[in-house]
Amino acid sequence: MRVDFIKMHGLGNDFVVLDARARALPAIGSGFARAIADRKTGIGCDQLILLEPSEVADFRMRIFNADGGEVEACGNASRAVALLHGSAATVETGGGTIAVEPQGKGATVDIGEPRFDWDAIPLAYGMDTSLMPVGWDRLDRPGAVNVGNPHVIFFVDDTDTVPLDVLGPEIEQDPLFPERVNVNVATIEDRHHIRLRVWERGAGLTRACGTGACATAVHAMRRGLVDREVTVTLPGGDLTIAWGDDNRIRMTGPATEAYRGSFEWDDFA
Repeated sequence: MRVDFIKMHGLGNDFVVLDARARALPAIGSGFARAIADRKTGIGCDQLILLEPSEVADFRMRIFNADGGEVEACGNASRAVALLHGSAATVETGGGTIAVEPQGKGATVDIGEPRFDWDAIPLAYGMDTSLMPVGWDRLDRPGAVNVGNPHVIFFVDDTDTVPLDVLGPEIEQDPLFPERVNVNVATIEDRHHIRLRVWERGAGLTRACGTGACATAVHAMRRGLVDREVTVTLPGGDLTIAWGDDNRIRMTGPATEAYRGSFEWDDFA
């Protein structure tokens, strides 16, 4: 079975997109997702994205990380999918229904409302998620936010000096986070600007994480450290995050189609 794919990225966070809205595809398992994502023997990506019909939105987006695990949300992929779709749409995800709208060479995504309750993150036990009494080596007293997927956020003097490749997997797998967690380390430059690096659950260090930018910005806003609209600078570039009076988060940034191709399904099954 020959299958078409679209290779896309948002600020260097890259995806293989399979469009099954008009033509059904076989079931995707973790082994298939890992094989496609492999950068030496597959197509190579941080996430495999599957588009399907939906009964509650214009279409459904499923997200598989490079380790094969299916996750609830991906902000950068949402912008890429908006660009691919070509018009405003509602999208069903594992983290809830979102709204996307192409904007020039990128898109604006209405991520929805953040959740702060400890059991919505989720955490293994109750605590204040605005200033958590926990720590790992040099990283301590983080905040936690669920923006469709779980994030923990640490504010540091200089994000570039944190050994996130070492601490990221340790924190991601900590028993405190029963569904694992995305790990964000951020530096507040001023009230309009945050620098950010992210260890992404199931994908590792990425050049950008849209939901991480949303979670970090909202946590900084909740703490009163920045204004309600900020620029978040990641290694791959900038995103604009706004948290409106309606309690909804809106992310704006670029997305790019890199190329298109096809493969034999059985080569990766």
